[in-house]
Amino acid sequence: MLSARGAFFRLMADAWLHREKLMETAVTPVSNAVCLRRNRWLFVLAVLWIGAVLAGLCVLSNYAGTPGSAGNPPKQWPTDTALQLNPHGATLVMFVHPHCPCSRASLSELDRMVAHCEGSVTPWIVFYKPADMPPGWEQSDLWRSAAAIPTAHVISDPNGVEAGRFHAFTSGQTVLYDAQGQLLFSGGITGARGHEGDNAGETALEELANHGASGCRESPVFGCPIINPPASR
Repeated sequence: MLSARGAFFRLMADAWLHREKLMETAVTPVSNAVCLRRNRWLFVLAVLWIGAVLAGLCVLSNYAGTPGSAGNPPKQWPTDTALQLNPHGATLVMFVHPHCPCSRASLSELDRMVAHCEGSVTPWIVFYKPADMPPGWEQSDLWRSAAAIPTAHVISDPNGVEAGRFHAFTSGQTVLYDAQGQLLFSGGITGARGHEGDNAGETALEELANHGASGCRESPVFGCPIINPPASR
């Protein structure tokens, strides 16, 4: 009786194992096909993601390297400006939009340049303020950074009046005039938007302030718009 029961259970176990093997044989091709399709989709998604990342990097690179409008500042110090020309040395004016992230680098470069000039230049930093903005709108963290630059005069420019007098259309626009009010330099002092480091504009300003001569008198300006340039006719 026990041997018959044992034989029965052995037969049942063998049948179950045989069933499992049949199911594996039947399911494996289907599972492989599903995995293959899934891997293909993962590969396509990975390629699309890499392509999107590369495209984004290209856009950011192009944006960082695209200058704003440099303007055409007057060759002679404007007679109607409220800014004061230093009659004993060079006068520098930088125009800043108080909420332009690119201008943080411009102010850092200006701070470094002023330190290298050792008192041979008088810096003015002019912050744009739209007429419809509340008081203090222009006194951002950039304003505080500018106020920390030694010997710098930091002023507000309601409605961009001073920017208009100097034809400054882009945040970071910097001009340098000599003691007689002659324009020596116009441009930016960063190599790209928000990029700190050595650049042609900063080097030219230091040479002009310290030695009165430089092979560079203009450089691109990288920053946000301050006021719109006049429409070309």
